[in-house]
Amino acid sequence: MGQYAHGNQPVHHALYLWDYAGQPWKTQKWIRHAVSTLYGPGPDGLCGDEDNGQMSAWYLFSALGFYPVCPGEPMYVIGSPLFTKATLHLPNGKTFKIVAKNNSADNVYIQSAIVNGKTFDQTWIAHDTIANGGEIVFKMGPSPNKSWASTPEAAPFSVSRK
Repeated sequence: MGQYAHGNQPVHHALYLWDYAGQPWKTQKWIRHAVSTLYGPGPDGLCGDEDNGQMSAWYLFSALGFYPVCPGEPMYVIGSPLFTKATLHLPNGKTFKIVAKNNSADNVYIQSAIVNGKTFDQTWIAHDTIANGGEIVFKMGPSPNKSWASTPEAAPFSVSRK
């Protein structure tokens, strides 16, 4: 992974920055690589010092398929879900389901996505979308879909574009 040092928590956001740059397939590739190779069961299951739960939080969010790159912003940046299906049971009594069809160790790339029955073509999901309950369905594949969510409008917003 070059000079990327995942055990140094201040860089945890770095693998998600390809989404901001219009190349989400690179985020998908490297997130899945990190989740699959830098974590595991046993005493050496974390690749760095577990400072207040950050290593575990990164893994849990990333395994679900998204991460709060900038916690002050009400959005999560899309990565590559590890699980075929996961359900978040929210404090308001609602649920949010993450489904990754055709997901496997080889199928790490998002081919398409649907949120609550509507085509979803952006590399971030709003906090309110999750909090209101519903479902995101990813269709996964073995090769990058370089047209999925690669336009400037699909990128996560930042202070320069809201």
